[in-house]
Amino acid sequence: MKNILLIIVGSIVIALSISFLGMPNNIADGGLIGIALLLYHAYSFSPAIVNFLGFIIIVLISLRYLSKSVLLKSSLTVVLLSFFTFLTEPYGQALADPLIGAIFYGFFMGIGFALILFAGSSIGGGSTIALVLNKKFGWNVVLFTFISDVVVVLSGIFIIGVLNTLYTIIGLFIGKLTTDYIIGGVDSKKAFNIISPKSSEIAKRVTEELASSATYIKGSGVYSNSEHSILYIIVKNYNVVKLRKIVSEVDSDAFVVVNNVKDVSGGTFFVDKDDKHQGDTETMIEHNEEIKASETTT
Repeated sequence: MKNILLIIVGSIVIALSISFLGMPNNIADGGLIGIALLLYHAYSFSPAIVNFLGFIIIVLISLRYLSKSVLLKSSLTVVLLSFFTFLTEPYGQALADPLIGAIFYGFFMGIGFALILFAGSSIGGGSTIALVLNKKFGWNVVLFTFISDVVVVLSGIFIIGVLNTLYTIIGLFIGKLTTDYIIGGVDSKKAFNIISPKSSEIAKRVTEELASSATYIKGSGVYSNSEHSILYIIVKNYNVVKLRKIVSEVDSDAFVVVNNVKDVSGGTFFVDKDDKHQGDTETMIEHNEEIKASETTT
């Protein structure tokens, strides 16, 4: 239910961006939405109908190669996106400055796209074709998606002109930043690597005061040739200052390295404050920066 709600809200945000900012201000995009917008600017074709028909063709091509669950989620998203776009198409009005339209087009597209990604779906288009080509020929998904988006965006030079194409690129850049910030910032965390002779005391205070677990990793110094424990702790961003304060109070000379964490899965990283057991986790952490091939450059 939560994922469906995210898809609905994300589709509405993207549809409003297309109707109120992209269409009236001569802004384009990458992928299938970009093609739909360019056909609108050139021939006044409905972006909603072009996007829907284009996706139907893509689905028919992809049926043999992609799982039904992937296609079903994408189909739901595209149907809702096309429907909401069709309802709002007549109401957009041009802004006095198209650059402002491009900036906010990218911003709201980034928000909508992030919500859809959170739901585990996509808005189809170039990324779906890229997945099919990867299955059939082993082509690189990200590279193909990027190239196809670039081709669509640059073809806008012949339809909306050089200036509006540059505005489009600015909008896409802002959209990507917005999507990355939302995906990476909503539940972002940091990993602390702490070397201190008082690591056990630091670990105890962390589990008691921050409701975070901790892991001991055995290590040895090259210069001193002595063994010691490295304390590995993952905390949510709002607890970073508190953890730094704890380390400083326990051992102001502790060696501390802090890394950004994009994704955390498995293991026990956060514990209930009321839980009497506050032992260590023995799980290895993998730091993954997921590259999501999308239909737009956002």
